[in-house]
Amino acid sequence: MIHTHLLLRKSMFLWTLLFIQTVVFAQNPLVRHQFSADPSAKVFGDRIYIYASHDIRCDHTQGRPDWFCMEDYHVFSSDNLIDWEDHGMALHQSNVPWADQESYSMWAPDGAEKNGKYYFYFPSKAKGHLERQNDPTVNGSAFNIGVAIGDNPGGPFIPESNPIPQVYGIDPNVFIDKDGQAYLYWSQHDFFVAKLKENMLELAEEPRVIENIPSKGLKEGPFLFERNGIYYLTYPRVENQTERIEYATANHPLGPFEYKGVIMDESPTGCWTNHQSVAQFKGQWYFFYHHNDFSPDFDKNRSIRADSLHFTVDGLIKKVTPTHRGIGVSNANRRIHPDRYSSKSAQGYTIEFLNEDGPFDGWKSVFTQNNSWVRYNKVDFGTKELEAVKIRVNVDAEGTLQVRSALENGKLIAEIPVKPSGSWVEIQESTSAKVIGLHDLVFVYKGSGNLELDWVTFL
Repeated sequence: MIHTHLLLRKSMFLWTLLFIQTVVFAQNPLVRHQFSADPSAKVFGDRIYIYASHDIRCDHTQGRPDWFCMEDYHVFSSDNLIDWEDHGMALHQSNVPWADQESYSMWAPDGAEKNGKYYFYFPSKAKGHLERQNDPTVNGSAFNIGVAIGDNPGGPFIPESNPIPQVYGIDPNVFIDKDGQAYLYWSQHDFFVAKLKENMLELAEEPRVIENIPSKGLKEGPFLFERNGIYYLTYPRVENQTERIEYATANHPLGPFEYKGVIMDESPTGCWTNHQSVAQFKGQWYFFYHHNDFSPDFDKNRSIRADSLHFTVDGLIKKVTPTHRGIGVSNANRRIHPDRYSSKSAQGYTIEFLNEDGPFDGWKSVFTQNNSWVRYNKVDFGTKELEAVKIRVNVDAEGTLQVRSALENGKLIAEIPVKPSGSWVEIQESTSAKVIGLHDLVFVYKGSGNLELDWVTFL
């Protein structure tokens, strides 16, 4: 057994070296080189980590083509909410002894730290699940929940030989209270919770059902966090057509919980699932979730997002409106993508994929009317005045792209003449006003025809 674990650790280390990549984007979606879903955000030290599932396309998933298909996990982290590092493949279904190797059911995971070790919790269909999925003793579930252990929060993780006894279902979430007691939450028709033993591998008590949660519609994905002595249980639930995010509160991790309301409404574009987590990082609370940004016609391929989270004075959660802009402060001397906008004109502005055959290439802004505009918040110009602006555009008529500060009564920072190009070109122009510090920017098109804008940077 020791020899097997050494081989697993060596192989997973090699995978990590092969797959590690730094993702340099602050806007939504956070991950731009692969599909990602079900984000569970945890803070360890001075970095925030996201434990996410990994959607792929496959021909079948246990006889269900065009269904959710996931075979491995990646962990992403950042120390500034701008630069997200992919720590590589953290765990693959082929390395889980108890999992069905053909199920492609490595669904929503979570991570936790205890006594210097990092524990990765994940669901999967177990071997033999087809024979026992109708057994009432397992709540009608074909899924088990397992644990894998690593020395680093980003993995790789070595799985235990067997899943957690008495735990059947999906969407594990581990919460460690201030007294050090760890709790495991999961879903299967209802929400379940139980204390974990000190070893983080076994339940310390019989599972109990969490009561007082609306019974109508599918509910899944429990995630618990604490703020000012209030314990918030967040979860997706289908009230009408697709999943929305709701929450309940309690004075103890075991409840009793009281339903409070909706954090995020149903997807305006019809993405059927959502899955959330909440984390406080460097004094600010953030809400993590997913959407099918890179796959608008197939909502089984999703991408993780984040937006700021705010509370009322009495501790209620203010509703979160999904944005393209997301979180983090962009640096003026790095590429800014206005298609990840904060707001836009009602007419004359839209976004499109740069490459319809390669959605991970990102989007472009398309201005189609005179005076159409787009706003991009939180750009840091630093303390040194930048003297020029550079843009990448494709234009079919003469016009001007204005760059204005939204925080100084629309002060004109630069005015960039454009003319028909027939392809993508880069144009550099001196700034007409010097700015320092933090600014919201507004880009205004003056002209006829269409102007396509990829990125903007300051020099």
